[in-house]
Amino acid sequence: MSQQPDRAPGPTHRVVPSPAGRVHLVEQGTGPLVLLVHGFPESWFSWRRQLPALAAAGYRAVAVDVRGYGRSSRPADVAAYRMLELVEDNVAVVEALGESGAVIVGHDWGATIAANSALVRPDVFRAVGLLSVPYAPRGGPRPSEVFARMGGDEEFYVSRFQEAGRAEAEIEPDVRGWLAGFYAALSADTMPAPEAPDPHFAARGGTLRERFPAARPGWLGDEELDYYAGEFERTGLSGALNRYRNMDRDWEDLAEFDGAPVTQPSLFIGGSLDASTTWLAEAIAAYPATLPGLLSSHILDGCGHWIQQERPDEVNRILTDWLGSLPG
Repeated sequence: MSQQPDRAPGPTHRVVPSPAGRVHLVEQGTGPLVLLVHGFPESWFSWRRQLPALAAAGYRAVAVDVRGYGRSSRPADVAAYRMLELVEDNVAVVEALGESGAVIVGHDWGATIAANSALVRPDVFRAVGLLSVPYAPRGGPRPSEVFARMGGDEEFYVSRFQEAGRAEAEIEPDVRGWLAGFYAALSADTMPAPEAPDPHFAARGGTLRERFPAARPGWLGDEELDYYAGEFERTGLSGALNRYRNMDRDWEDLAEFDGAPVTQPSLFIGGSLDASTTWLAEAIAAYPATLPGLLSSHILDGCGHWIQQERPDEVNRILTDWLGSLPG
């Protein structure tokens, strides 16, 4: 009788030191380090389908809880969530894991954090993968001024998130229900029809949730929703929302990088139905100048925003193919 091969070890949780105190991470596999950075409103859990796939492909896959989320530190000072602080958190994780460098991959806000980590610390991050949110170099007017002009008589969600306590007052009375609606609003199988009111905006005096669908997207079962809701019911939403409240500070902090390209080998994956992809089409078109090291770029037809959860197998294949193409 042939002997069955041993199963690869499953993911393990640990906490490592960071400038703010600690970063909680989940790791699986051995080999070159691949750091996975989530977006809003998620956690390391959004990479649950990538960790085993990357481990099986021969990588040390590490998914973090970004500062303000999960078991990672949640500083009280809003300014502690500025981009440069999050870059240093990523550097601290690499060092705590005993590595000198890593490939960094991010989704949503994590994509912007990953791109800036590669931009600011090219000595640590040798390649960068961006999911859903394209790279757009720092530049233009102050972000809060841009957001305030969007939507006309309606209010853009990023503007609503600027004021401490305002979004929390809408979300925290029913975290589970709000999250379910937010995830559904940006998922391909449940997002509102193009002619319906846009859930990225709210009527003046109204709420975002009023425009969220009631249906549940296919990728979001009770187990997934329970995990996310449980994390945010425990931690609150302020740490996560504080990322949005530092966009003007980031614009000031990163002035020396105005217009700067990310030159490392890179990857982009977007969803054809994702507003982050369609609104930022000009940023994608500018990749020859802004991402000169781009090795692989994909728009997944019929996919929404939660790309690695909506289409995990396809994303895993693209990620592992790209990782395998990187110079040693």
